[in-house]
Amino acid sequence: MTVCYALPPLKGSVEHHGSLADFIWFRTGGAAEWLVRPESVEDLASFMAGLDSETPVLPVGVGSNLIVRDGGVPGVVVRLPKAMAKVSVEPGNRVRAGAGAMGITVASAARDAGIAGLEFLRGIPGTVGGAVRMNAGAYGRDASDILIEATVVTRAGDIETWPAERLGYTYRHSALPPGAVVVEALFEGMPGDKAAITAEMDRIAAEREASQPLRSRTGGSTFKNPDGDKAWRLIDAAGCRGLRRGDAQVSEKHCNFLLNLGEASSADIEALGEDVRERVKAASGVTLEWEIQRVGVAE
Repeated sequence: MTVCYALPPLKGSVEHHGSLADFIWFRTGGAAEWLVRPESVEDLASFMAGLDSETPVLPVGVGSNLIVRDGGVPGVVVRLPKAMAKVSVEPGNRVRAGAGAMGITVASAARDAGIAGLEFLRGIPGTVGGAVRMNAGAYGRDASDILIEATVVTRAGDIETWPAERLGYTYRHSALPPGAVVVEALFEGMPGDKAAITAEMDRIAAEREASQPLRSRTGGSTFKNPDGDKAWRLIDAAGCRGLRRGDAQVSEKHCNFLLNLGEASSADIEALGEDVRERVKAASGVTLEWEIQRVGVAE
């Protein structure tokens, strides 16, 4: 058992000034004041119940759609362990997944069971927890289309099961309150042909490989698509393809992706994003909204 000053007991691990840049996709940014990895749902709930109510809590998956500012993240960052990433198939074309599971793992389990409708998760590079919280989507479908219920540990330390309707989903947004941690989700698809499901997942994988800078230090889709348009088209039309600020660059392959070419700070990346927003506003009159979550404090 690890006990740290000012924090309740935890059976998992607690790291003071835990590095986030070691695993988030941009590979930059400051540390977590406390990086917490609980052993189980019950361990997390007990920890949260004993944590001072004024201490902020931020759940982080693999950081595929995240900018961590250079001054780091105050309070507690919760990262779920592999033990909370299990996936199982249930009757009724349902798949139950721990929030630490990757989207591709869930899609693959559904495919193997002949369950269709979850193929789009192959194109979401984050965890189930992040997908549930932000209503992640790709290829015409969103998490809200398949979610039946989510298990959540509240900021007060209660373990609750929320039906999908309670999450109040809109485009890339849910009504989950700050500090609440998704720990499990139940999805539902429909009976499908395994070969057809496999072919669709392969199509999605090939399309992502062809159109997105998957092998770069990036943060996924940077801005939300405005109604009736595509963010990448507006960015391209505003002349931002390849735009740089230091080692931060707008991808030449997909304009709605920002890249860390090597030594970019989070401040460089965020400032580049704001440059893009200003140029798009001037060119089209459209104000792009950030899709990437920006957390922490400036250095």
